[in-house]
Amino acid sequence: MTRRKLRPDEEELWRKVADRTDRLHPEKPFHPDDFVTTPAPKPRLKHTFEVTAALGKPSASRPTTAVNLTPSIVDQVTTQPVQMDRKAFTQMKRGKLKPEGKLDLHGMTLDRAHPALTRFILSAQSQGKRLVLVVTGKGKNRDDDSPIPVRFGVLRHQVPQWLSMPPLSSVVLQVSQANVRHGGGGAYYVYLRRQR
Repeated sequence: MTRRKLRPDEEELWRKVADRTDRLHPEKPFHPDDFVTTPAPKPRLKHTFEVTAALGKPSASRPTTAVNLTPSIVDQVTTQPVQMDRKAFTQMKRGKLKPEGKLDLHGMTLDRAHPALTRFILSAQSQGKRLVLVVTGKGKNRDDDSPIPVRFGVLRHQVPQWLSMPPLSSVVLQVSQANVRHGGGGAYYVYLRRQR
């Protein structure tokens, strides 16, 4: 990235500031262009690749576009390694295990849902429950003309992240999308560790 040159008014202002200050290192040469701040280059996401504008090999004449390939929340939860007993995991995914507790977060805001989830999970674990159901809902299509994009299904995306952070990460053994009979894409099975 190349540094931009100071505009004449910026250079004049810089010289006024520099003239009124004492230099820390008078032996070093000074030029105002040496102190122009430039924006840091944007870090590349680890899940990106280059797409060419036209089919074929990329060349200097064809522009490329970076595409974000961060997996969806469903894919992230699905690809987690199985931490629990494989047979119990299969039964849970098929909806054969009955949840021992249920928390419905429908209609809650993020600032109300997070403490409710934390209380529910810690309470369930202290009562010796192993499998609980957290219902988030699938989210609504919002047709507002806001300039700021709103994520579809905010709680659905946030709950797995909350479950993977302390204090819940030490209690939760496995998170999985619920079977259709227990809510499907709008709910999560949370399998808890045994209380010690």
